[in-house]
Amino acid sequence: MTSATATATSTAVYSAASAATAASKKVPLRFGPSDVEVRRNNDGTIYVRSPQELGSYPRSVTDRLDHWAQATPDRVFLAQRDATGKWCEITYAGARTLARNIAQSLIDRGLSAERPIAVLSGNGLEHALLGLGAMYGGVPYASISPAYSLVATDFGKLRTILALLTPGLVFAINGAQFSRAIKEAVPSDVELVVLENAPQGRAATSLEALWNTKATAAVDAAHAKVGPDTIAKLLFTSGSTGTPKGVINTQRMMASNQVMIARAFPSFAETPPVVLDWLPWSHTFGANHNFNLVLMHGGTLYIDDGKPLPGAFEETVRNLREVAPTVYFNVPKGFEMLLPYLRAEPELRRSLFSRLQCFFYAGAALPPHVTAEIEKIGVETTGDKVPMITSLGSTETAPSATSVNAKARAPGVIGIPNAGVEMKLVPNAGKLEVRIKGPLITPGYWRQPELNKVAFDEDGYYLLGDAFRFADEKDPEQGFYFDGRVAEDFKLATGTWVSVGPMKARFVSHFAPYVRELVVAGHDRDDVTGLVIPDVDACRALAKGIDAKAGAGHVLAAAGVREKFASLLASFNENAAGSSGRIAKLLLLEAPPSIDTGEMTDKGSINQRAVLANRQALVDELYAETVSAKIIR
Repeated sequence: MTSATATATSTAVYSAASAATAASKKVPLRFGPSDVEVRRNNDGTIYVRSPQELGSYPRSVTDRLDHWAQATPDRVFLAQRDATGKWCEITYAGARTLARNIAQSLIDRGLSAERPIAVLSGNGLEHALLGLGAMYGGVPYASISPAYSLVATDFGKLRTILALLTPGLVFAINGAQFSRAIKEAVPSDVELVVLENAPQGRAATSLEALWNTKATAAVDAAHAKVGPDTIAKLLFTSGSTGTPKGVINTQRMMASNQVMIARAFPSFAETPPVVLDWLPWSHTFGANHNFNLVLMHGGTLYIDDGKPLPGAFEETVRNLREVAPTVYFNVPKGFEMLLPYLRAEPELRRSLFSRLQCFFYAGAALPPHVTAEIEKIGVETTGDKVPMITSLGSTETAPSATSVNAKARAPGVIGIPNAGVEMKLVPNAGKLEVRIKGPLITPGYWRQPELNKVAFDEDGYYLLGDAFRFADEKDPEQGFYFDGRVAEDFKLATGTWVSVGPMKARFVSHFAPYVRELVVAGHDRDDVTGLVIPDVDACRALAKGIDAKAGAGHVLAAAGVREKFASLLASFNENAAGSSGRIAKLLLLEAPPSIDTGEMTDKGSINQRAVLANRQALVDELYAETVSAKIIR
């Protein structure tokens, strides 16, 4: 965030003294109906849907920008700290004015789906305004993970994505920060737009030139043509099972999904939401679920520059000391990192719970001890147990396909289908593979027709790639458990199927807080083994006598660490059901997964196949007749 934005917005459209955040007293969380309809075919296929009608939804999410700019022009829509640490705020009226000006500049350039916009920078006010302007003018845009520019070293994924997009304009807030990526991956004939610090040797347009272009009747005409089937965004999958794919996100997908979310949690629409969020706009959870939730209901979004990483989470806590959200979104690791601060700071607890309807997590299962302690703190602070809720979906589902409710919210349950969602469960290798249909589903992948052929079945259902199982088959209203990724499961030499997803979830929970992830090996072998991605910082507490600055190898080789893992493995296997649930041996990885080699996605997900392929020597070590000293068993 820079002072340039604060100056430009305040002088053009915004007066800090007149603005107000969303008026949000505490409203208890209300759930939607829990009833479901189930139909079973003789071939074992099961169809599940909610009988609740979806109803109408806006033709575009930018219609909501128009609505709130008229209804609550002075309410703060977006806020982010500037370089001095102060909150820079933009009202709904201000955001609409700047978005329309940007839309005019994009129309003047002749941008379109064939020449869309690519955004290299992470979350920020400028990013939001450019995206809103693009959608207002009917120009698709793609928010590309900054990790492909700033963490990766070979820029392979960035080149692949830009070649697929053929953008007419590429944006980075700070051109110098992205200079290497721009030089290596952005064609010289593509217009570069920056807020500051144009990279050396590359012509660049100032973003201020875009938002200072006055909107004309051409903007009204362009916005009038935006409809449910207009492409709003091109979001790229994380690549956890292969190369990132460009998912077409239409206005219909996003607008209908927000109505689904409001049907699942009616209280979200009863008071304008206040959200503090770091989740990246290069992924659907932050970009569509959270951002659009605020826009849909006229709330206020505080952009959090923190992350659930060592050295970065302190910024999140700083922000939570000042911002009391109505809904707090995070990934499980973020909630785990928040616990020590909640224990230590009574004022933080009082502020956080003051108007909080719920905690909302996604991306992975939430460890039971984290849920229990946060609920305990909530009761101690307010007298009430604040619900921990979740949903499940994908980039292709805009994203929420299922949601929990009052009945379907036992630990690990991911809920029932949202209103308007039709779910098809197909028997596959002893599991129920999930397929989805509804207005939330993508029409396909951008310029990759070969992927579309295998993404949908003969009845038009999208193949989610996940398996579900009933929490209670006799009572479908109790919802479903996630039962793993179908592509990750494999057979042992005995012919026994290993269900990788549930095993990983159980393992990570059992070994918390010392483990980040498990890569499961054993295809056509006699036993299951695992490559462990440890939390080295947590393991240091077990490594007695080791220098505080010792590298990962020394920490993981410490006797205390090995003894703890051996003990946890023994107790893990005591509760295992059969050979497919036991893990015979473990090997702790000293070198973390790499983005460049495809082992890790930009959001931290692990590509199991890539890790096994790239580290075949370590897998062989797990199965060698002579047991290596590194093996834990």
